[in-house]
Amino acid sequence: MTSELAIDARDLVKVFNRGSSVRALDGFSLQVPRGIVMGLLGPNGSGKTTAVRILSTILSPTSGSASILGLDVAKQADAVRRTIGLAGQYATVDENLTGRENIRMVGQLTHMSKAGAASKADELLERFSLTDAGNRPVKTYSGGMRRRLDLAASLVAAPPLLFLDEPTTGLDPQSRNDLWEIIEQLVTEGTTVLLTTQYLEEADRLADDIVVIDHGREIAHGTPAVLKAQLGTTVVEVSFADHAAADRGLELIRSLTEKEPIREGSMVELTVENGPRVAADVLRALDAAQLEPLGLAIREPSLDDVFLSLTGRRTAEEVAADESTSKKRRRGDKESQ
Repeated sequence: MTSELAIDARDLVKVFNRGSSVRALDGFSLQVPRGIVMGLLGPNGSGKTTAVRILSTILSPTSGSASILGLDVAKQADAVRRTIGLAGQYATVDENLTGRENIRMVGQLTHMSKAGAASKADELLERFSLTDAGNRPVKTYSGGMRRRLDLAASLVAAPPLLFLDEPTTGLDPQSRNDLWEIIEQLVTEGTTVLLTTQYLEEADRLADDIVVIDHGREIAHGTPAVLKAQLGTTVVEVSFADHAAADRGLELIRSLTEKEPIREGSMVELTVENGPRVAADVLRALDAAQLEPLGLAIREPSLDDVFLSLTGRRTAEEVAADESTSKKRRRGDKESQ
Protein backbone atom coordinates (compact mmCIF):
# COMPACT_ATOMS: atom_id res chain seq x y z
CA MET A 1 0.00 0.00 0.00
CA THR A 2 1.33 3.45 -0.90
CA SER A 3 2.14 5.62 2.10
CA GLU A 4 0.35 8.96 2.36
CA LEU A 5 3.48 10.37 3.98
CA ALA A 6 6.57 11.23 1.98
CA ILE A 7 8.62 11.15 5.20
CA ASP A 8 7.76 9.39 8.45
CA ALA A 9 10.54 9.59 11.05
CA ARG A 10 10.00 8.52 14.64
CA ASP A 11 12.20 9.19 17.68
CA LEU A 12 15.47 9.48 15.76
CA VAL A 13 18.60 9.55 17.89
CA LYS A 14 22.10 10.01 16.52
CA VAL A 15 25.13 9.93 18.78
CA PHE A 16 28.60 10.66 17.42
CA ASN A 17 31.49 9.39 19.53
CA ARG A 18 34.18 12.03 19.16
CA GLY A 19 36.12 11.66 22.38
CA SER A 20 33.00 12.63 24.29
CA SER A 21 29.62 11.62 22.89
CA VAL A 22 27.80 14.23 20.81
CA ARG A 23 24.03 13.78 20.64
CA ALA A 24 23.17 15.36 17.28
CA LEU A 25 19.58 14.11 17.28
CA ASP A 26 17.70 13.48 20.50
CA GLY A 27 14.34 11.85 19.81
CA PHE A 28 13.53 13.80 16.67
CA SER A 29 10.31 12.95 14.79
CA LEU A 30 9.08 14.33 11.47
CA GLN A 31 6.03 13.58 9.36
CA VAL A 32 5.83 15.16 5.89
CA PRO A 33 2.76 14.71 3.67
CA ARG A 34 3.26 14.29 -0.07
CA GLY A 35 3.27 17.30 -2.36
CA ILE A 36 4.38 20.04 0.04
CA VAL A 37 7.52 21.96 0.98
CA MET A 38 8.49 21.21 4.57
CA GLY A 39 10.93 23.74 5.99
CA LEU A 40 13.41 22.49 8.58
CA LEU A 41 14.87 25.43 10.49
CA GLY A 42 17.40 25.60 13.29
CA PRO A 43 20.66 27.22 14.39
CA ASN A 44 24.01 25.84 13.24
CA GLY A 45 24.59 22.52 15.01
CA SER A 46 20.90 21.99 15.73
CA GLY A 47 20.72 18.64 13.92
CA LYS A 48 19.19 19.69 10.57
CA THR A 49 21.86 18.25 8.32
CA THR A 50 22.19 15.10 10.44
CA ALA A 51 18.45 14.50 10.00
CA VAL A 52 18.72 14.95 6.23
CA ARG A 53 21.68 12.56 6.05
CA ILE A 54 19.79 9.88 7.95
CA LEU A 55 16.65 10.28 5.85
CA SER A 56 18.71 10.12 2.64
CA THR A 57 20.53 6.95 3.88
CA ILE A 58 23.96 8.61 4.13
CA LEU A 59 24.01 8.03 7.92
CA SER A 60 22.42 5.34 10.07
CA PRO A 61 20.52 6.41 13.19
CA THR A 62 21.69 5.25 16.60
CA SER A 63 18.05 4.46 17.35
CA GLY A 64 14.59 5.26 16.06
CA SER A 65 13.04 4.56 12.67
CA ALA A 66 12.32 6.37 9.43
CA SER A 67 10.60 5.59 6.16
CA ILE A 68 10.58 7.38 2.82
CA LEU A 69 7.45 6.90 0.73
CA GLY A 70 6.78 3.75 2.75
CA LEU A 71 10.34 2.40 2.37
CA ASP A 72 12.45 1.77 5.47
CA VAL A 73 15.67 3.81 5.27
CA ALA A 74 17.66 1.11 7.10
CA LYS A 75 16.24 -2.06 5.56
CA GLN A 76 15.47 -0.75 2.06
CA ALA A 77 18.25 1.81 1.58
CA ASP A 78 18.85 1.01 -2.10
CA ALA A 79 15.16 1.42 -2.92
CA VAL A 80 15.07 4.70 -0.95
CA ARG A 81 18.00 6.07 -2.95
CA ARG A 82 16.15 5.37 -6.18
CA THR A 83 13.20 7.50 -5.05
CA ILE A 84 14.97 10.61 -3.76
CA GLY A 85 17.08 13.49 -5.01
CA LEU A 86 19.60 15.31 -2.83
CA ALA A 87 21.23 18.71 -3.28
CA GLY A 88 23.51 19.54 -0.36
CA GLN A 89 24.94 22.81 0.93
CA TYR A 90 27.68 22.87 -1.69
CA ALA A 91 27.54 21.95 -5.37
CA THR A 92 28.89 18.43 -5.89
CA VAL A 93 29.28 18.51 -9.65
CA ASP A 94 32.68 17.79 -11.26
CA GLU A 95 34.13 21.15 -12.25
CA ASN A 96 36.43 19.62 -14.89
CA LEU A 97 33.49 18.20 -16.83
CA THR A 98 31.02 20.26 -18.82
CA GLY A 99 27.51 20.77 -17.53
CA ARG A 100 26.19 18.36 -20.13
CA GLU A 101 28.78 15.71 -19.22
CA ASN A 102 27.88 16.00 -15.52
CA ILE A 103 24.22 15.31 -16.15
CA ARG A 104 24.95 12.49 -18.59
CA MET A 105 27.26 10.88 -16.04
CA VAL A 106 24.55 10.99 -13.34
CA GLY A 107 22.07 9.52 -15.83
CA GLN A 108 24.33 6.60 -16.63
CA LEU A 109 25.04 6.02 -12.93
CA THR A 110 21.27 5.60 -12.49
CA HIS A 111 21.34 2.96 -15.26
CA MET A 112 19.93 5.10 -18.06
CA SER A 113 20.98 4.27 -21.60
CA LYS A 114 23.47 6.63 -23.25
CA ALA A 115 20.68 7.97 -25.46
CA GLY A 116 18.36 8.40 -22.49
CA ALA A 117 21.03 10.21 -20.46
CA ALA A 118 21.82 12.52 -23.39
CA SER A 119 18.13 13.33 -23.85
CA LYS A 120 17.71 14.01 -20.12
CA ALA A 121 20.76 16.29 -20.17
CA ASP A 122 19.27 18.36 -22.99
CA GLU A 123 15.95 18.58 -21.16
CA LEU A 124 17.42 19.66 -17.82
CA LEU A 125 19.92 22.11 -19.28
CA GLU A 126 17.05 23.86 -21.05
CA ARG A 127 14.84 23.82 -17.97
CA PHE A 128 17.54 25.37 -15.79
CA SER A 129 18.58 27.95 -18.44
CA LEU A 130 21.98 26.35 -18.91
CA THR A 131 21.79 25.28 -22.55
CA ASP A 132 24.22 27.95 -23.76
CA ALA A 133 26.72 26.94 -21.06
CA GLY A 134 26.14 23.21 -21.40
CA ASN A 135 29.37 22.51 -23.28
CA ARG A 136 31.57 24.65 -21.05
CA PRO A 137 33.60 23.23 -18.13
CA VAL A 138 31.79 23.76 -14.85
CA LYS A 139 34.86 25.55 -13.43
CA THR A 140 33.89 28.48 -15.68
CA TYR A 141 30.38 28.68 -14.14
CA SER A 142 29.26 31.29 -11.63
CA GLY A 143 28.09 30.19 -8.20
CA GLY A 144 24.44 30.49 -9.20
CA MET A 145 25.01 28.42 -12.34
CA ARG A 146 26.73 25.68 -10.33
CA ARG A 147 23.83 25.53 -7.87
CA ARG A 148 21.34 25.27 -10.75
CA LEU A 149 23.39 22.49 -12.32
CA ASP A 150 23.63 20.68 -8.97
CA LEU A 151 19.85 20.83 -8.59
CA ALA A 152 19.41 19.67 -12.20
CA ALA A 153 21.67 16.68 -11.51
CA SER A 154 19.55 15.73 -8.48
CA LEU A 155 16.48 15.59 -10.74
CA VAL A 156 17.88 13.23 -13.39
CA ALA A 157 15.81 10.31 -12.10
CA ALA A 158 12.69 12.52 -11.62
CA PRO A 159 12.50 11.73 -7.88
CA PRO A 160 9.17 12.24 -6.11
CA LEU A 161 11.03 13.47 -3.01
CA LEU A 162 13.79 16.08 -3.06
CA PHE A 163 16.09 16.96 -0.15
CA LEU A 164 17.47 20.50 -0.38
CA ASP A 165 20.04 21.18 2.34
CA GLU A 166 20.59 24.96 2.36
CA PRO A 167 20.44 25.07 -1.46
CA THR A 168 20.95 28.82 -1.88
CA THR A 169 23.87 29.31 0.52
CA GLY A 170 26.26 31.92 -0.85
CA LEU A 171 24.12 32.93 -3.82
CA ASP A 172 23.41 36.54 -4.78
CA PRO A 173 19.78 37.69 -4.44
CA GLN A 174 18.95 37.26 -8.14
CA SER A 175 20.37 33.72 -8.31
CA ARG A 176 18.53 32.85 -5.10
CA ASN A 177 15.26 34.13 -6.53
CA ASP A 178 15.81 32.15 -9.75
CA LEU A 179 16.30 28.96 -7.75
CA TRP A 180 13.19 29.67 -5.68
CA GLU A 181 11.12 29.88 -8.85
CA ILE A 182 12.48 26.52 -10.01
CA ILE A 183 11.64 24.92 -6.66
CA GLU A 184 8.11 26.35 -6.76
CA GLN A 185 7.61 24.91 -10.24
CA LEU A 186 8.80 21.47 -9.10
CA VAL A 187 6.26 21.48 -6.28
CA THR A 188 3.40 22.41 -8.61
CA GLU A 189 4.37 19.33 -10.62
CA GLY A 190 4.00 17.11 -7.56
CA THR A 191 7.49 16.93 -6.07
CA THR A 192 7.73 16.84 -2.28
CA VAL A 193 10.57 18.95 -0.87
CA LEU A 194 12.33 18.88 2.49
CA LEU A 195 14.12 22.22 2.71
CA THR A 196 16.71 23.14 5.33
CA THR A 197 17.68 26.79 5.23
CA GLN A 198 19.27 29.64 7.18
CA TYR A 199 17.33 32.20 5.13
CA LEU A 200 14.08 32.99 6.90
CA GLU A 201 12.76 34.80 3.83
CA GLU A 202 13.31 31.58 1.88
CA ALA A 203 11.29 29.51 4.36
CA ASP A 204 8.55 32.14 4.49
CA ARG A 205 8.19 32.10 0.71
CA LEU A 206 8.56 28.39 -0.04
CA ALA A 207 7.49 26.35 2.98
CA ASP A 208 3.91 25.13 3.46
CA ASP A 209 4.84 23.89 6.92
CA ILE A 210 7.84 24.46 9.20
CA VAL A 211 9.55 22.48 11.94
CA VAL A 212 12.07 24.31 14.13
CA ILE A 213 14.77 22.07 15.58
CA ASP A 214 17.34 22.86 18.28
CA HIS A 215 19.69 20.55 20.20
CA GLY A 216 18.36 17.65 18.14
CA ARG A 217 14.72 18.10 19.13
CA GLU A 218 11.64 19.73 17.64
CA ILE A 219 10.84 22.93 19.51
CA ALA A 220 8.06 24.31 17.28
CA HIS A 221 5.88 23.23 14.37
CA GLY A 222 3.35 25.08 12.24
CA THR A 223 2.77 27.09 9.11
CA PRO A 224 4.76 30.34 8.77
CA ALA A 225 1.59 32.32 9.50
CA VAL A 226 0.76 30.30 12.62
CA LEU A 227 4.30 30.55 14.01
CA LYS A 228 4.36 34.32 13.50
CA ALA A 229 0.88 34.74 15.00
CA GLN A 230 2.01 33.00 18.19
CA LEU A 231 4.31 35.93 18.92
CA GLY A 232 1.62 38.62 18.79
CA THR A 233 0.31 41.00 16.18
CA THR A 234 3.21 43.48 16.21
CA VAL A 235 6.84 43.88 17.17
CA VAL A 236 8.08 47.08 18.80
CA GLU A 237 11.81 47.65 18.22
CA VAL A 238 13.67 50.14 20.40
CA SER A 239 17.32 50.93 19.64
CA PHE A 240 19.73 52.47 22.15
CA ALA A 241 23.19 54.04 22.06
CA ASP A 242 24.96 51.02 23.56
CA HIS A 243 24.49 47.70 25.35
CA ALA A 244 24.36 49.28 28.80
CA ALA A 245 21.55 51.64 27.75
CA ALA A 246 19.71 48.71 26.15
CA ASP A 247 19.94 46.71 29.38
CA ARG A 248 18.57 49.65 31.35
CA GLY A 249 15.84 50.23 28.78
CA LEU A 250 14.81 46.57 28.88
CA GLU A 251 14.24 46.76 32.63
CA LEU A 252 12.18 49.93 32.26
CA ILE A 253 9.82 48.50 29.62
CA ARG A 254 9.71 44.82 30.65
CA SER A 255 6.34 45.23 32.38
CA LEU A 256 4.71 46.56 29.20
CA THR A 257 4.43 43.11 27.62
CA GLU A 258 3.41 39.68 28.86
CA LYS A 259 6.23 38.07 26.88
CA GLU A 260 9.83 38.49 27.89
CA PRO A 261 11.50 41.23 25.80
CA ILE A 262 14.54 40.23 23.77
CA ARG A 263 17.76 42.22 23.69
CA GLU A 264 20.05 41.80 20.69
CA GLY A 265 23.07 44.06 20.91
CA SER A 266 21.76 47.57 21.53
CA MET A 267 18.25 46.69 20.28
CA VAL A 268 15.30 45.64 22.46
CA GLU A 269 12.28 43.93 20.89
CA LEU A 270 8.82 43.47 22.40
CA THR A 271 6.15 41.28 20.81
CA VAL A 272 2.72 42.65 21.68
CA GLU A 273 -0.92 42.74 20.61
CA ASN A 274 -1.29 46.51 20.32
CA GLY A 275 1.88 47.98 18.86
CA PRO A 276 0.95 51.68 18.69
CA ARG A 277 -0.32 51.80 22.29
CA VAL A 278 2.71 49.93 23.65
CA ALA A 279 5.07 52.12 21.62
CA ALA A 280 3.56 55.21 23.26
CA ASP A 281 3.92 53.58 26.69
CA VAL A 282 7.55 52.74 25.90
CA LEU A 283 8.37 56.35 25.07
CA ARG A 284 6.65 57.61 28.24
CA ALA A 285 8.55 55.11 30.44
CA LEU A 286 11.90 55.99 28.88
CA ASP A 287 11.21 59.73 29.07
CA ALA A 288 10.30 59.49 32.76
CA ALA A 289 13.67 57.80 33.39
CA GLN A 290 15.47 60.34 31.15
CA LEU A 291 16.72 57.57 28.88
CA GLU A 292 16.63 58.63 25.24
CA PRO A 293 16.29 55.90 22.57
CA LEU A 294 18.03 56.21 19.23
CA GLY A 295 15.02 54.94 17.35
CA LEU A 296 11.67 53.17 17.59
CA ALA A 297 9.85 51.10 14.97
CA ILE A 298 6.65 49.06 14.78
CA ARG A 299 6.32 46.14 12.36
CA GLU A 300 4.68 42.78 11.85
CA PRO A 301 6.44 39.71 13.29
CA SER A 302 8.80 37.86 10.94
CA LEU A 303 10.09 34.30 10.94
CA ASP A 304 13.34 35.73 12.25
CA ASP A 305 11.48 36.94 15.35
CA VAL A 306 10.06 33.43 15.75
CA PHE A 307 13.52 31.91 15.35
CA LEU A 308 15.05 34.29 17.87
CA SER A 309 12.30 33.82 20.45
CA LEU A 310 12.53 30.02 20.20
CA THR A 311 16.29 29.53 20.06
CA GLY A 312 17.67 32.69 21.64
CA ARG A 313 19.82 33.12 18.53
CA ARG A 314 19.45 34.71 15.14
CA THR A 315 20.24 32.74 12.03
CA ALA A 316 23.78 32.62 10.68
CA GLU A 317 22.61 34.95 7.90
CA GLU A 318 21.47 37.58 10.40
CA VAL A 319 24.65 37.29 12.46
CA ALA A 320 26.81 37.68 9.34
CA ALA A 321 24.80 40.72 8.27
CA ASP A 322 25.19 42.31 11.71
CA GLU A 323 28.95 41.65 11.68
CA SER A 324 29.25 43.15 8.20
CA THR A 325 27.34 46.26 9.29
CA SER A 326 29.55 46.61 12.39
CA LYS A 327 32.73 46.36 10.29
CA LYS A 328 31.47 49.03 7.91
CA ARG A 329 30.65 51.31 10.83
CA ARG A 330 34.11 50.79 12.34
CA ARG A 331 35.76 51.57 8.99
CA GLY A 332 33.65 54.69 8.68
CA ASP A 333 34.61 55.81 12.19
CA LYS A 334 38.33 55.35 11.43
CA GLU A 335 38.06 57.27 8.16
CA SER A 336 36.33 60.19 9.88
CA GLN A 337 39.02 60.48 12.55
